[in-house]
Order: sequence, then structure tokens, then C-alpha cells
Amino acid sequence: MCALVQILQILLNAIWWIIIIQAILSWLVAFNVINIHSDFVRQILYALDRMTSPLYRPIRRIMPDLGALDLSPLVVLLLLSIVQQVFMPRLFVSACVV
Repeated sequence: MCALVQILQILLNAIWWIIIIQAILSWLVAFNVINIHSDFVRQILYALDRMTSPLYRPIRRIMPDLGALDLSPLVVLLLLSIVQQVFMPRLFVSACVV
């Protein structure tokens, strides 16, 4: 059971970094620092969008539309932080400490 908790922690950290990388890349695209006409960049952005859109979709339904400002990644990062700091230590203690 302890191994499953550790795998879950690794997955939560991976999701955290995927969201951060996607946000940075979207800013770089918005300020024309990187070119989206490149196939490699377009594939990276598409893959990141496919990974994160299931996380953002329920939050985007609830939050009001703010135009070009999308706060759903921030809300997901906040929820991930709450899960990692509040629930994961309790789960780790209950699963790994005998």
C-alpha cells in the first residue's frame, strides 16, 4: 500500500510540472518568443493540451468567462497543493506506518 501512495505522490508532482510547463509555453507563444509554426512546438503544445484539458474542463464550467485570462490552471495547481499538503501526509501515515 505504501508503494501506491508513493506512486500517487509522483503522479501529482508530474501533473504539477506539466501544468507549469504548459503555462510557461503559453506565455512564450503569447509574446511571440517561440513560433507555433514549428511542427515540434505545435506537437508539444498539443500534447500538453490533451493532458491537461480533462483537469481544466470541470473548472472552466464553474468559473466565469474572463476573456483571454484563464485561471483554471491556477485553480488546479491550488487544488493539487491542497491534496499534496493536507491529504497525502495523512494517507502516507495511514498506509506506511505500522
